[in-house]
Amino acid sequence: MSRVVMFVLNPCRTDARVLREAATLAAAGHDVTVIARTDEAYAAAGEREARDGFEIVRVPVARGARRWLLLARTPGRFGAAARVWAGEAARRPPAGWLSIAAAAIGGVAATPFLTVLAVAARVLRGGGRVVPPLRAAWQEIEWRLQWRFSVLSWAAAASAAAPSADIVHAHDLRALPAARAVRARTGGAAVAPARGAVGGRESTRPALIYDSHEVFVEAGANATRPATARRALRRLERKEARDAAALVTVNDALAALLGSELGLARVAVVRNCSPRWTPPEPRPDLLRSAAGIVRGAPVVLYHGGLAPGRGVEQLAAALREPGLESTHLVVMGMGPSRPLVARIAADPLAGGRVHLLDPVPPDEMLPWVASADVVAVTIQPTTLNHRLSTPNKLFEGLAAGVPVLASDFPPMRAIVLDDPEGPLGAVCDPTDPASIAAGLRELLTLDPVAAAELRARCLRAAHARYAWEAEAEKLLALYRELDAGRVPEGVLPTGPTRTVRRACLVRDG
Repeated sequence: MSRVVMFVLNPCRTDARVLREAATLAAAGHDVTVIARTDEAYAAAGEREARDGFEIVRVPVARGARRWLLLARTPGRFGAAARVWAGEAARRPPAGWLSIAAAAIGGVAATPFLTVLAVAARVLRGGGRVVPPLRAAWQEIEWRLQWRFSVLSWAAAASAAAPSADIVHAHDLRALPAARAVRARTGGAAVAPARGAVGGRESTRPALIYDSHEVFVEAGANATRPATARRALRRLERKEARDAAALVTVNDALAALLGSELGLARVAVVRNCSPRWTPPEPRPDLLRSAAGIVRGAPVVLYHGGLAPGRGVEQLAAALREPGLESTHLVVMGMGPSRPLVARIAADPLAGGRVHLLDPVPPDEMLPWVASADVVAVTIQPTTLNHRLSTPNKLFEGLAAGVPVLASDFPPMRAIVLDDPEGPLGAVCDPTDPASIAAGLRELLTLDPVAAAELRARCLRAAHARYAWEAEAEKLLALYRELDAGRVPEGVLPTGPTRTVRRACLVRDG
């Protein structure tokens, strides 16, 4: 079995895909280490955690002078870190006292510069009025600064913390530099026997897997960058992924797009499905209990990341449409849009029917989902990545036996409406509260017999077609081939992976 090192530039506490893949590989006998970042990106020290048969090593994004420079962008965090450092230095007289004095003098001298830097950063990020050309110019260079001072800084620390590996597995673009650094460190001298023959020679370099969870260049803040910046990001992604032995991604639409754009013939689709699970009878009622909702009131659940374009505002507006006067919306998650959701929940227009709850760990999620009447996946068509997505919450709804109301985008429509046993929910125009309301009414007004059959159909579909056990086998098959050295880099696959030869795509902008 292989020594596997996974890289992911997040704390890897709630990333269900990374945790599930690592646990699956460990259970199959692979020696797995996940290199992630600390919860506080610029923490002074790293940490280790043993979990589900593998180890997570968390390293800070930056240390030393670079750490303080990056902390200076957010004065509150800078001050908190400075107080911790000063407290530790004060316990080391006299050298520590001298360090505090020197830092205080330097801080006073740097205060005007840091103040200007903080204000400029806030304005350029949208905290104030700014001339559009200036904003566009900032968006052109911001990602380069993040890449240079955050991504590459973490990659250096992450690769240094990584043990020896036979396979390096990079989750999303920001993890590729760390994985490539491990490959470069390993060398490439010809030996026998070894894995991964390339051009008639055998190499000791570990095989590289690029696991792309999304269209990174078209996701989040990247989707709003100028076209020139997005083109530069695409070139960077092609360069970083150029010698990957395989691309792993989450659905067929992304496989066609990314396989073509990155020039990788070997593509494995491993969907973000939940393990098979059967709800207890009677079903849990966790959501109503936690939110203080009267027993029997219809509950629509949105769970997951709270960020722009996820459709929570439209869902809340849909509750004010006719026929949904007793329906409640429970929002469970964290993210930059959480303050906005809190304001929506407190707005008198919501009538006390929008509730905000903290998220729960991925392995505790399904009982909460099972206590909803509908799972809402009303992601907005604001980016190409959104339109091609099949979010975790879609499969979690099915795994819990709960019908899904999904945005009417081809990948989700195929799952929700085209199942061989019949619909697993409904689809809607996610930008239109009236369309969302119509979909909710369709699902919430079913008679008890039809509602029970719909739930049973969702559960059967999850067990038969959308279960992690089946997706895990695709991942393990890929690893078996790489571990045996049967498929060198660039050689076309057989078996459960697929070859992407050509894709015709139309982009916005």
